[in-house]
Amino acid sequence: MEGHRLRVGALAWSSSLLSSGSRDKTILQRDIRAQEDFVSKLTGHKSEVCGLKWSYDNRQLASGGNDNRLFVWNQHSVQPVLKYCEHTAAVKAIAWSPHLHGLLASGGGTADRCIRFWNTSTNSHLSCMDTGSQVCNLVWSKNVNELVSTHGYSQNQIIVWRYPTMSKLATLTGHTYRVLYLAISPDGQTIVTGAGDETLRFWNVFPSPKSQNSDTDIGASSLGRTQIR
Repeated sequence: MEGHRLRVGALAWSSSLLSSGSRDKTILQRDIRAQEDFVSKLTGHKSEVCGLKWSYDNRQLASGGNDNRLFVWNQHSVQPVLKYCEHTAAVKAIAWSPHLHGLLASGGGTADRCIRFWNTSTNSHLSCMDTGSQVCNLVWSKNVNELVSTHGYSQNQIIVWRYPTMSKLATLTGHTYRVLYLAISPDGQTIVTGAGDETLRFWNVFPSPKSQNSDTDIGASSLGRTQIR
């Protein structure tokens, strides 16, 4: 599948639709069932598109750019339907909440260091948390109302947060370069991080779905959050 003129740094799936974001400032929507390379082109970013995430209901696409902008698109728009300009650095980290419709989290780069929360249903900025480091990734737990962030300069840490209080449940250290990649296991309990230090690290950070209503289990899980497998 072709169409971009410069490197492709972000991808996001929505059923049979694959969205790709590029250094050429565009987002291409590709229907893998169609013959053509792409079915639509989204324009709006003034710099490289470095973050892309579809909402859980596949109705909204959030994009982040090196222009410090966070945009939200609907299924049929070619211009952003929502524009957020509060970040002061590139927006690579984007995550939709699986618990509350329209709740979106975004993280800024080295000059910003903040995680911001948005309600795309009411088009409102909810809160901001200065993390002290470049925010590289965000992912929500599907089992409990918590999220994890990974960071770069200057501490290269991983933080587990409780939402909406944004109290720190755990700070995980070990990577010696910025933690550029993050994925969560299908059961929602384990994350894997990849960094510029050439290591992959597996962490047990979230409780299992069956233990979320048990205080005892959650307490035991919290004690084990700093473990690396």
